[in-house]
Amino acid sequence: VQLQASGGGLVQAGGSLRLSCAASGRTLSRYAMGWFRQAPGKEREFVGAISWIGGSTYYGVSVKGRFTISRDNAKNTVYLQMNSLKPEDTAVYYCATGTGSPRTDEYDYWGQGTQVTVSS
Repeated sequence: VQLQASGGGLVQAGGSLRLSCAASGRTLSRYAMGWFRQAPGKEREFVGAISWIGGSTYYGVSVKGRFTISRDNAKNTVYLQMNSLKPEDTAVYYCATGTGSPRTDEYDYWGQGTQVTVSS
């Protein structure tokens, strides 16, 4: 299974970015997809998750109302739309397949991460 995250970059505070996570080698119909982020010197933080069937979404407190997760089943791809970005959103963002839990140990396959930098 390979997960390819993309779409990161440099954006000014208040701006938007959309991250993508394309999966190959596994059909994700039975798995939730999670997004996590990790800033330098900090633990990996749960951003949100989406169930593959039904599309239920769950978000971390720090991003709720600003970030939206969606998926395209036909493309085996999940998206993370990030709006109203803040400097504290700066981190490497990872996608992973798992249960949809906020716990990192409930995810088995991880993408390589994509850097998001928000300037003030």
